[in-house]
Amino acid sequence: MGAGKTTIGRLLAQRLHLEFIDSDLEIEERTGADIPWIFDVEGEAGFREREQKVIEELTRRDGILLATGGGVVMRPENRSVLAARGIVVYLHTTLEQQVARTGRDKHRPLLQGDDPAGTLRELMKVRDPLYREIADHVIETDGQPARNVAQSLSQVLLGS
Repeated sequence: MGAGKTTIGRLLAQRLHLEFIDSDLEIEERTGADIPWIFDVEGEAGFREREQKVIEELTRRDGILLATGGGVVMRPENRSVLAARGIVVYLHTTLEQQVARTGRDKHRPLLQGDDPAGTLRELMKVRDPLYREIADHVIETDGQPARNVAQSLSQVLLGS
């Protein structure tokens, strides 16, 4: 969360001449509702069901660069299809950068409690090893402009 998946993904897709798809935006388009509303009405479990279906479908497509929501790795099925059907890049950022980038964002349901930094810390503890388990590449994004990350990443991917 707050690592720059959408911003860097768009820039990287342009560089690689791929169609860019953000799975969260895809879910919103398909349901006609935003993510916070889905969380409010269906809870996180309902959202994760929708997410799993979208990931299953999108990972079957060729010629796309897919940016996923930060919690996609929580389901083993998602990790399995992501690892098997594409190159997985984990954009890693420190907790401090996550807090700075997401601090005032009302579009992140999991961060609407009293202690967003504590929530991010707990999410990182659980999610970081899961991302590292399936990642082909781990890229540090702290202190780097998105364009620089996309440029470096395009060189890495074109070499792999």
